[in-house]
Amino acid sequence: MDGRALLKWEMVGIGALLHFLVDGLCLCCLYLLVSPFNLQDFLGVFILYNVLAFLTQPITGLWADRMKDKHWMLLMSVVLLALAVLAMSFHSSFSCYLVPVLAGMGNSLFHVWGGKQVVLRAGNDMRALGLFVSTGAFGLAVSMVYSSMSLLYAFLLAISMLAVWYVKLEIRDEGLEITGRPTPNPSQGEGKVFLLFLIIVFVVFRSFMGESFSSTIVKNDMIVLLIGLTAMLGKMAGGWLACRLGVVWMMAAVLTVALLCLLCRSSEMYVMLTGLFAINCTMPVTLYWANNLLKGREGLAFGILAAALIPGYLLTTL
Repeated sequence: MDGRALLKWEMVGIGALLHFLVDGLCLCCLYLLVSPFNLQDFLGVFILYNVLAFLTQPITGLWADRMKDKHWMLLMSVVLLALAVLAMSFHSSFSCYLVPVLAGMGNSLFHVWGGKQVVLRAGNDMRALGLFVSTGAFGLAVSMVYSSMSLLYAFLLAISMLAVWYVKLEIRDEGLEITGRPTPNPSQGEGKVFLLFLIIVFVVFRSFMGESFSSTIVKNDMIVLLIGLTAMLGKMAGGWLACRLGVVWMMAAVLTVALLCLLCRSSEMYVMLTGLFAINCTMPVTLYWANNLLKGREGLAFGILAAALIPGYLLTTL
């Protein structure tokens, strides 16, 4: 592997580590809001965070596509997350609403920045896409189990250090041709819009299935971590399996496994974990398809698919 390829994977790897830390920090903030304030409207705070973190991503994604120096979006995200931690530290009643707003917007900016950067640095490589999107699930699980102010500060310190490292690598890489830089494709015919709609429907379906599998399992701390690890490994493996087996064969295999597991939802935990792993394998493929349809608009593509996760989650909850 030459130096260029090593740099590519180093930058994608930093993005994946940041994804773990950012999602972990945001959920840690929300969980820490429960104890000091004994919130009765925690559901409202959680909904506020998710609206800002996910449903704004198509808008922030458009912004990511237009920004020339995209590292500023990463730095803005870090500043917003640092302000969220600062607001959390003061334990004021205003924090109940300020923290989810700051964390939600910081999360939104980070995700579309990362989704765009993977395409710029690695091309539309499903292995890199899977690596980047996978780690957030485990970050959420870690915060659910170990949330504390110490963990929150550790997350913020690590995010700050990795962000500086990434920007330094980007500056070192300045002036060189970026691997797989997409060609903008502003013309979107009706056929492409329809295909994008089908991808969105599938993402809603995947979100519904993923929540169905995880909600069926009786949870303790170790099970929560195991669920997060399973989801992470599924997303990570999906890109490699698709490259090895081909997209069609891989999608057919994992969807068959997932549907069989869904029919056995009352069965043993290992069946549910298998289904969770299988359905998460499809994530890098749907992102790959969306990026192909929206060449040059990968921030928007990432944002649209992120926003599509919310309806599936709400369907399962309801």
